[in-house]
Order: sequence, then C-alpha cells, then structure tokens
Amino acid sequence: MNEGRNFLMPKNYKIALVPGDGTGPEVVAEAVKVVKSAAKRAGFGLSFKTFDFGGERYKKTGETLSDKDVDTLRDYDAILLGAIGHPDVAPGILEKGILLKMRFALDLYVNLRPVKLLPGVETPLKDKGPKEINYVVVRENTEGLYAGAGGVLKKGTSDEVAVQESINTRKGVERCIRYAFDYAKKTGRKKVTLCGKTNVLTFAFDLWERAFYEVAKEYPKIKADYAHVDATTMWMVKNPEWFDVIVTDNMFGDIITDLGAMTQGGMGIAAGGNINPKGVSMFEPIGGSAPKYTGMNIINPLAAICAAQMMLEHLGETKAAGWVEKSVVKAISKMDSLAAGKMGMGTSEVGSIVAKFVKESD
Repeated sequence: MNEGRNFLMPKNYKIALVPGDGTGPEVVAEAVKVVKSAAKRAGFGLSFKTFDFGGERYKKTGETLSDKDVDTLRDYDAILLGAIGHPDVAPGILEKGILLKMRFALDLYVNLRPVKLLPGVETPLKDKGPKEINYVVVRENTEGLYAGAGGVLKKGTSDEVAVQESINTRKGVERCIRYAFDYAKKTGRKKVTLCGKTNVLTFAFDLWERAFYEVAKEYPKIKADYAHVDATTMWMVKNPEWFDVIVTDNMFGDIITDLGAMTQGGMGIAAGGNINPKGVSMFEPIGGSAPKYTGMNIINPLAAICAAQMMLEHLGETKAAGWVEKSVVKAISKMDSLAAGKMGMGTSEVGSIVAKFVKESD
C-alpha cells in the first residue's frame, strides 16, 4: 500500500484533427508525427480524433459545419487544421461555412501570427535576417468587415448598391488589445503598435485608438505606439525590426500577415493560431489546400509542423514546443528549398526528419 503518496498522472490532451482538403491531410499527418515524438519525449499524452469537415463531405452531404459539430469541438483541448478549399466547390462556401463559422461560434477572437524568420530561410528583404524579422501580429478575428453585416440592392442592374459594414464593439476591440499587451508582457516584448487608419476610418479607429491607449496605461513598462496601415506595410519591408507586437482589426490583419509571411520565407513556413484564451483554440498553416499537389508527396509540411508547435506552446508544453522549433531549423539546413517539389526530399521525409531531431534535441 502507498497510502498518503501523491502520484501525478501524466497530462493527456484531446486534439481534434481537421485535415480538410487538397494537401491538408498530408501536412497534418506530418505535424501529428512530430508532436507525437515531442509528447513521447516530454512524457505527456495525446489523443487524436479526425473530423472530415471539408470539400468532399460537402459534395456528398451538402453539409459544412453544423451546430452539433461545433459543440463537439468545444470538448477538445485544441484543434489542428490542415487546409480548406476544394476546386469543385464554389469559393466562399467552405470558407464561410467552416472557417468563419468555427471562428465565430467558438469565439476564436484572436488570430495570432508570428512573423519570424528562422535561420537558414531566405527572405526577399535585403540585409535583413532573423534578428530583424521577429515580431507578432495580433489580429482581431471575429468582427470588422468579416462580420458579414450589409447587403445588396438591385443586384445585376446598373443601379446596384453593395454595402459591407465594419462592426467594431468596445468589448471585441478591448479584449483583442488586452491580449496583445498580455502577450507582450508574457513573452518579454517591449512595444505594442496599433495598426489602423485614424485619419480616414474616423469612427472605427477612434474606438480602437481610445481603447488602445486606455489599456496601455495598465502596462507602463510596455511602449504603446501607433502607425497607419499604409505606413505599417512600408516599415514591414524597410524596417521590420521596429516591430515587436502589432495589434489591428480583422481586414488590415488579414492583409499585413500575408506580407509578413512573404518576408519570413513564404507560405511554406508560416503558421497561425485562432485563439480563445478561455476555450478551445485552433492552429493552422497559413497556405491553402494546393490541390494540384495532392497525393504527390511534394508539399512542404513545415508550416503545419510550426502550427503544431504553436499548439504545444498554447497548451503550456513550452519545452516540447522549443524542441520542435529547434528541430524545424535543423531540418531546414538539410533541405534544398522550402518550395513544393524542390525540397530535395518528400513531404513524409521532412516530417520524419523533424520527428527524429525532436528525439535528439538538446
């Protein structure tokens, strides 16, 4: 008998896998391979369940993502997504019916996008390297122009009118800004920059600006800065080292994070998280489904692996997340290129080599 002794059971995380369309299942398989390696070494458990949300399911059933599906996802610790987008399904159906519905229904109100140039990855920015390109974009993820408010009158006529409204609530704006400052404090970053357009979008960004500087008072050790979105895009190219954390609305965030992805080496390495700090969060590679490469074993899985690394960090498994990042850097040194079909090895081989390096990482 061992009465009186406390035996700590190893943690076990429930992960929902949504491989999706095109090459999504291929890259998710490699990400799972890597996190299993990290979990085994760190001593925690992972339980996976795969969901078939995507184009093929829609073609067979006409379903995208039901309310029941959403409720099921709430029971998981995290969601790992591959890609959504099918060539036989009209644009917008899957994106709105799955991705946007997931964001809104699960209240994934922060889109977290690290823009980090890893060693060994080429950037199109002259004389810039990993030291200069290392910041994070916190994008509001459930409001703005993507809320779907508006409508069309007299469609198809010469008098047609289309209205798309940007919805910005004090609650939505403030919690996103607060997340940005909390993130900066937690990670030791020194500055948060509000990216907006206060000189033209005077209603929406008056709210953003007031909320930003009010929240900033609670974080006296973190510098609060402002930049118009057009200036932000210029500085992301000319002086990316000026940024630490950028916080912005849904539309501007969508645009500048794609620019950021190109400066960090392209879609083959860019990953992001859709975060609800008090609920389930979803992690994904930034690139699309790349249907033309499906089944060819040539797509780069590193973005999905980096998304899994973000997932581990979010779950509190920071040591395991660190092993994965170091192993990705080491794997890059063995690859000819990050481009599909030019890596010098196949999709599954990249996943296997990262998983192997995780086992050996110091």
